[in-house]
Amino acid sequence: MLNVLTFSSLYPNLVQPNFGGFVERQTARLAARDDVDLKVIAPIGTFLPIGPYAALSRVPARGEHNGIAVSWPRFPLLPAVGWRFNPAFAYRAGRRVLLDLIAEGFRPDVIDCEFFWPDGPAAVRLGSAFGIPVSIKARGSDIRLWGAKPAACRMMVEAANAANGLLAVSESLKADMIALGMPGEKIRVHRTGIELDRFRPGDRAAAKARLGVSGPLLLAVGNLVALKRFDLAIAAAALIPDATLLIAGEGRERRKLEAQIAERGLAARVHLLGAVHHGEMPALMAAADVFVHTSSSEGLANVWVEALASGTPVVTANVGAAAEVVDRPEAGTLIDDARPAVFAEAIRAVLAAPPATETVRASALRFDWKTNTDTLHTHLSGLVSGAETEQ
Repeated sequence: MLNVLTFSSLYPNLVQPNFGGFVERQTARLAARDDVDLKVIAPIGTFLPIGPYAALSRVPARGEHNGIAVSWPRFPLLPAVGWRFNPAFAYRAGRRVLLDLIAEGFRPDVIDCEFFWPDGPAAVRLGSAFGIPVSIKARGSDIRLWGAKPAACRMMVEAANAANGLLAVSESLKADMIALGMPGEKIRVHRTGIELDRFRPGDRAAAKARLGVSGPLLLAVGNLVALKRFDLAIAAAALIPDATLLIAGEGRERRKLEAQIAERGLAARVHLLGAVHHGEMPALMAAADVFVHTSSSEGLANVWVEALASGTPVVTANVGAAAEVVDRPEAGTLIDDARPAVFAEAIRAVLAAPPATETVRASALRFDWKTNTDTLHTHLSGLVSGAETEQ
């Protein structure tokens, strides 16, 4: 039996059911193995109990989420330069929980850290304090955003060198990690998995009819935050008069995007759907004619793969591992010039000559959960064996 402690500040909870859903889906498959016993520590950063932080007070300290035992310890978020202390605070929060878990009889063989900032440095401290090997996974913004901050970069590189193993969601992210000074010999590429049995082509016309859409349907998905650049997607849709754009996601940019939609007179054909449960996403993906992704930064976005598995070609900014996913003409178009007119032109080209859905889907078949789970289990088991050999 492999006892795994998954440590991730990106993990769903009662208030944020979609937050870090990609981590939960991977974790659930690993936990489902008969030879794995798994617990999750998901630290939550909080400020004063006002605004968006007020709702987080409803999240229990411990409980189950979709059948997995999860602890949600709190750590303080300090204004301005306080982010520098987040790894130390997350470590302290995690340490308290881990002491309780050990007292209850659960002793982890390995810590599976699923995000690099602030989780990586915190997880390495936990591993050192309790004599447990640690794996840290990089997902994209943790390296590309926080890696641009010298203090955070230094702490992440130190954690990478101290960790027993490292994972990256793509070859491009692995290269970025090495460029920061992380040890390339420790980094294993661990690509995402998706539910290929759920994300699959269907009757697109019928799916659009159920959504009340006639004409071309464009879909964009993600948190409504600045780096996702949904304003660019909206501006591109404005240049395609017969197209409807649906945006699935929630976040602090919502009012700004609503204002943009109103100012452009697009309320009849650009709709913010709010947070959409992952269980409802296959129907949306299969209904869309084109999946539009305008983000300025990514690791390997699950939504790229989910769209392709649904037979929906992708028009995306050429960021992160986009070229590793959209790796053939039938899969879609990579955009290097982030202007609305350029996106609109690429979208119109796909609409004018749509590829066969099964041909699009073929590009996603390599992203299956069995490969993802088996690779992760082999990686973590190897770290445990290596630590035992060193002892």
